[in-house]
Amino acid sequence: NRRKAPASPPGLFFCGGQKSCPSMPALEIRPTIEADLPAITEIYRHAVLHGTATFELTPPDVDEMTRRFRALVDGGYPYFVATLDGVVAGYAYAGAYRPRPAYRFTVENSIYLRPANHRRGIGLRLLHRLIEECERRGYRQMIAVIGDSANAGSVGVHTACGFQLIGTHPNVGLKFGRWLDTVMMQRALGEGAATVPKDDGAQ
Repeated sequence: NRRKAPASPPGLFFCGGQKSCPSMPALEIRPTIEADLPAITEIYRHAVLHGTATFELTPPDVDEMTRRFRALVDGGYPYFVATLDGVVAGYAYAGAYRPRPAYRFTVENSIYLRPANHRRGIGLRLLHRLIEECERRGYRQMIAVIGDSANAGSVGVHTACGFQLIGTHPNVGLKFGRWLDTVMMQRALGEGAATVPKDDGAQ
């Protein structure tokens, strides 16, 4: 079984067994509510128009983001926001890795932050919380599909949280006039593949 990370001393937390950044007293990580979705839509819009973390080219509007949010939550997947002094600074969620039923214990994560909130440890804390909740819900593997192999920040955050590099798909996306890779990373959740879930009735 995977060894659990040690308990956090005051002001610090651990992710994947590694000590991370000092805590931010004004930072709160909580389940997303629909009132957060306009802010989430704004954050994602910037990521679509200016970044390579997502391969979407046209930003979805708040109605589409609401539809996606409801589909995830109704499907049993966790969705969190990080707020600084009550303002949404970023968000993270897990969703199905693939639609076929044999993948039902594997999730794929997504994390997006406001540009001003990068490199402040917020993404790390969101991912840490997401991992904990996915383990609590019985998922066994988490996949990260990171857009652009030059995205060292995302690769670093996932590495700090215990993800391992699985491989790179070179030149699979075209955005801003250049070819982009995707980086595949993976982390076991809970007992991982050491056991088969007792409530698994599928053959």
